[in-house]
Amino acid sequence: MKILLTGTAGFIGFHLAKALLERGDEIIGIDNINDYYDVELKYSRLAETGIPRGEIVPNQSVQSSKYPNYKFIKLDLTDRFHLGQLFTDQKFDKVINLAAQAGVRYSLENPQAYIDANITGFLSILECCRYNKIKHLVYASSSSVYGNNSKMPLSTSDSVDHPISLYAATKKSNELMAHTYSHLFGIPTTGLRFFTVYGPYGRPDMALFLFTKAILEGQPIQVFNNGEMKRDFTYVDDIVSGLVRVLDHPPVSEPNNTGDPSVSKTAPYKIYNIGNSSPVRLLDFIEAIETKLEIKANKELLPMQPGDVPMTWADCSDLQENLNYRPDTPVIEGVSRFINWYRTYYKV
Repeated sequence: MKILLTGTAGFIGFHLAKALLERGDEIIGIDNINDYYDVELKYSRLAETGIPRGEIVPNQSVQSSKYPNYKFIKLDLTDRFHLGQLFTDQKFDKVINLAAQAGVRYSLENPQAYIDANITGFLSILECCRYNKIKHLVYASSSSVYGNNSKMPLSTSDSVDHPISLYAATKKSNELMAHTYSHLFGIPTTGLRFFTVYGPYGRPDMALFLFTKAILEGQPIQVFNNGEMKRDFTYVDDIVSGLVRVLDHPPVSEPNNTGDPSVSKTAPYKIYNIGNSSPVRLLDFIEAIETKLEIKANKELLPMQPGDVPMTWADCSDLQENLNYRPDTPVIEGVSRFINWYRTYYKV
């Protein structure tokens, strides 16, 4: 297949690009390489897939030196002209949209970035899919859409009408926008609500990266809600395997649906949770890091931050039943792989 993959300089996008390339798909990757976090890490991810930094200029295609079926373009989703031109020229079969402004806490500081990237940018993708007969659009949603839902595990049949961060509100908006385009124009769309993804080349603003860096530097780590939080930590390889399965199975409308909001009577539309389905206490996650590093962390216990929730736990039963999705990476193993990468990458 010829696939447009947005966010290929990002954490999940980088890993997914490699998986799709290695199975033989033709990939055009795009990313705006913004400076929300260290751009050197983004360029390093691109270099791992054979995209040399020196050849990257806006709106121009760069051929990978490692994969003959991979090209990269530095392009912002809000650039409707060049994005539309790309769709017209390349005639993609499918689209995976992982490009977004990430981070719950940053949405309190710079809300406009979330509207630009996650709403305006996503609309650009939907419009291009509409006019170019795209066979399947897969896009990133987030577990944050569940807000303060207290019923566990979190299910796609639950209400998600009360987000507690602008980031979550933009992701819920993406799901609504996708359904509209599926209904009006017949575009098969699948949204994936990611649950705390971690692994090598992970984001520097995420807990595992922050904790590992601070512990190795002898600095205290900030532990919110006094460590009494649980997260459904999901290793990136497990996320990628689920993404590939979803990509290969476009949804169809379900006329007999009796109220499940994750599917539609009138549209080829589907929402899945994608997580490990096994929440881990934050203090236990920190202990796994300490064990691998053989260093005890100096913990600074703090109250809950605005926009955070005490627990996430993914009910992935429909993804398991429909597509045989089975995440199988234990946290202790995933943490160990990340730290091995971190020590090598930063020469610690």
